[in-house]
Amino acid sequence: MSGNGYLQLAFYVVVLIGLAKPLGAYMARVYEGRPSFLSRIVGPFERLIYRACGVDASKETNWVGYTIALLVFNLFGGLVVYGLQRLQAYLPFNPAGMAAVTPDSSFNTAVSFMTNTNWQGYGGESTMSYLSQMAGLTVQNFVSAATGIVVVIALTRALARQSASTIGNFWVDLTRTVLYILLPLAFVLALVLVSQGVVQTFEAYPTVPLSESVQYDQAQTDADGQPLKDAAGNPVTKPATQSEQVIAVGPAASQISIKQLGTNGGGFFNANSAHPFENPTPLSNFLEVLAILLIPAALCYTFGAMVGDTRQGWALLAAMTIVFVVLLGVCAWSENQGNPQLTALGVDQTTTALQPGGNMEGKETRFGIVNSALWATATTAASNGSVNSMHDSFTPLGGLVPMWLMQLGEVIFGGVGSGLYGMLMFVVVAVFVAGLMIGRTPEYLGKKIEAYEMKMASIAVLMPLFTALFGTAVAVSLDVGKSGVANPAAHGFSEILYAFSSASGNNGSAFAGLSANTPFYNTAIGVVMFFARYWIIVPVLAFAGSVVAKKRVPAGAGTLPTHTMLFVFWLVGVVIVIGALTFFPALALGPIVEHLQLYHPG
Repeated sequence: MSGNGYLQLAFYVVVLIGLAKPLGAYMARVYEGRPSFLSRIVGPFERLIYRACGVDASKETNWVGYTIALLVFNLFGGLVVYGLQRLQAYLPFNPAGMAAVTPDSSFNTAVSFMTNTNWQGYGGESTMSYLSQMAGLTVQNFVSAATGIVVVIALTRALARQSASTIGNFWVDLTRTVLYILLPLAFVLALVLVSQGVVQTFEAYPTVPLSESVQYDQAQTDADGQPLKDAAGNPVTKPATQSEQVIAVGPAASQISIKQLGTNGGGFFNANSAHPFENPTPLSNFLEVLAILLIPAALCYTFGAMVGDTRQGWALLAAMTIVFVVLLGVCAWSENQGNPQLTALGVDQTTTALQPGGNMEGKETRFGIVNSALWATATTAASNGSVNSMHDSFTPLGGLVPMWLMQLGEVIFGGVGSGLYGMLMFVVVAVFVAGLMIGRTPEYLGKKIEAYEMKMASIAVLMPLFTALFGTAVAVSLDVGKSGVANPAAHGFSEILYAFSSASGNNGSAFAGLSANTPFYNTAIGVVMFFARYWIIVPVLAFAGSVVAKKRVPAGAGTLPTHTMLFVFWLVGVVIVIGALTFFPALALGPIVEHLQLYHPG
């Protein structure tokens, strides 16, 4: 990798860390109810919403009330998205005349956007109407992101308070998150993206003539949309001519901005941020990939400010950054090595247009290897899932990095809110193990960690691991699961493992060789996304409900400081060991053996 590549990666990390404090401090003011520079503008709208919805902003609830409100609100949002898809053929803002989405795909998409996963088994420009994209998917991009943030804010309050019974008001936290944080940031970013060429229009898809007609063989499908094959197993085709092209457009910029800021990741177009209408320039690329980790990084500072010790937030951010930078280096290095089997054929990968400087398969030439590796690492460090290159075309080790980042539980920055509360559960495990080593009841921020808290933390840590491996095991055991694999052997297994790792981490990216828009995968992945989201949120809020009632105990000689570099590396070790021990056998069957086969094909 060139010196310029290293400078690009270093610049990204420096800007990200530099923005964490000012944005994090602003968010702390918002959630503590202190005036901010937006209060005069947004405050009247906030109070109007409370009056219209009958919300008493001064009344807080315990963890049970907070959880019920969250689950009911999320379930209602999922039902709305499902209904919009099923009825979109009869609804307005459908200039392309999109038909109703199938029941299984509608279920999968509703759960996907409700859980902040944004897994897409469909092509947006060929499946969703403008109304479905805006009123369904974009709205969920805001509120599902806000859901993750309010959970970590409730947990933070619980750790900051003592001898209390309430952890906040869900409706107030949700409203403030959307009005004061997500909407302003998304509005500004959308305007900048439009200036770079990202489309934002309600006009119908234009049709343009081709300068030269194209002759091709068109694949034939049956009534279910599956490819037809002849007696020999070859695809059935017929000659066809194309003399014009339909250009998909739509209100994309408004969705792209929040898909990045809210770590949602669902693309307006099927090619996601590799599409020139979503990500046309180097500046749009930098801003979009920066937006992925911006709020997760800032929330670390928010956490430290709200618990009264910013060193705690910096320690968490340091742990996340260390893992991120190391794995980013591995991914970029691996992709710059190229494909050794092409080298064996006499292809010079350093000078030819085929692979200039490394593995360019599946990558946009306007972004190159460094920016593709950066995006792939950032989007899977966060539970974002948007892509500017095809992860399925990465080298085995290059593809292992985003897969493993998801398998760590999406805690290396992670989704907005969800990454931090997931990391805090790892912190609880880390201090518990340290406490066992010295024979002392573990403490965190002056709160003793006892049996109940450890049970809740264990559920939160283990649930993504269980759902990913269980879903993979079911899929590879059934013919209906294996039939969706386009590639044989190790890489085919990696495609299935990646899919369920993505679903369990609420990420949404995919190894595209897996045909997942089938009743089996739509249902299985939908179930995994649901349990991996809410079977973590509920234990986290239960943990918060327990620790908020505890008294703060003074630090003693046996208290483990949780703001030092020693603890940072201890926490990194705990996260990696749990991920490595859990997924190493599966990774050995997929990307690791594929890497060995790449260099030793015999």
